[in-house]
Amino acid sequence: AEDAVTIDGWEDHVDVLSSLMRPKKVVVIGSDGQRYPLLAKPKDDLRKDTRMIEFMTLANRLMLRSAQCRRRRLEVRCYGVTPLGDDSGLIEWAANVLPIRSVVKEQWDQSRVSYSHHEVRAKYDAAKVAAAGRGEKARVDALARWCEGMMKDLPPVLHLWFVESFRAPSAWFDARLSYARSLGVMSMLGYAVGLGDRHLENLLIDATSGAAMHVDFGCLFDHGLNLEHPERVPFRLTQNLIHAMGVTGVEGVFRRVCELTLEQLRTHREALLDVIGTLRHDPLVDWRKRNAQEDESGVKDSAEATKELKKIDSKLNGIIESRGPTPLTVSGQVQALIAEATDINNLSQMYICADRPTTSCSAARAARGCVG
Repeated sequence: AEDAVTIDGWEDHVDVLSSLMRPKKVVVIGSDGQRYPLLAKPKDDLRKDTRMIEFMTLANRLMLRSAQCRRRRLEVRCYGVTPLGDDSGLIEWAANVLPIRSVVKEQWDQSRVSYSHHEVRAKYDAAKVAAAGRGEKARVDALARWCEGMMKDLPPVLHLWFVESFRAPSAWFDARLSYARSLGVMSMLGYAVGLGDRHLENLLIDATSGAAMHVDFGCLFDHGLNLEHPERVPFRLTQNLIHAMGVTGVEGVFRRVCELTLEQLRTHREALLDVIGTLRHDPLVDWRKRNAQEDESGVKDSAEATKELKKIDSKLNGIIESRGPTPLTVSGQVQALIAEATDINNLSQMYICADRPTTSCSAARAARGCVG
């Protein structure tokens, strides 16, 4: 388009972030005179992020067709992603958002709640040693008790941030409502495509509206189940996230939004599968098993891709693998998913405390399970 904004220049200052891959924040000066901050991310394939953004954008458009979704303004916040190859790319810098991890840590510091990776890991190891040689049930019970103890030692504090950030009662109510709605929508979208790696640096919160926002979509198609410590929950729903919803917890706005979102996903299943299915023929996507085959048209396909897309199709037909082949109603499926996401046994077995990631997904970072 003739009126499209082009690059006029770059600011000299570059910020280097402290995360593992050391991404850089750069600022582009547009031909319209505006500043456009971008995140230059090295050593990361952003093609799956691009497809996930397309999936989310389509889901937003489909939810606008529903009067109930439209009235509640249900949508997820999307952002621009531009892959520059198979190992780098540019990401739109989202304004006014904070990682929930930093918000929780700040609130713990204000409440004088001490958090030490070494102490948590010591208690975790002690629980495993105490149950050693006593069978699987004893191990699961020991880790559940450890998890319950950690949840008491590190209480939920995210709700305090809402009180501090939105002083007026009406603003606080609107922010909390926006938070619960956005979390519910993204929980269902993430479940559908098997989105993992939902640690609290990939889950952000908008400081102006309270809405939750997800970033980093490289861990798709239930890849979290293949980690050394498998991700056993369909989406992140830990105590901090629940308490911030208010006294009703998951039983109020969150559950109803999950049902409305899942209903739209199931109604428009084929359209959504078409978008995410474009990854099937992408020769650069790193499937767990390449197992490439050629169909009659000569296009290479991946058996692993086909299997993963069938799993998504099953989810959108109401089938949960752990509960058998019988399709569930929308409300029944949401109930089962919330139960899995909050199960103390699932949460306790996901925890890992490490200084450096030991798997392909950064889910191996500290505080991955019940803590936070």
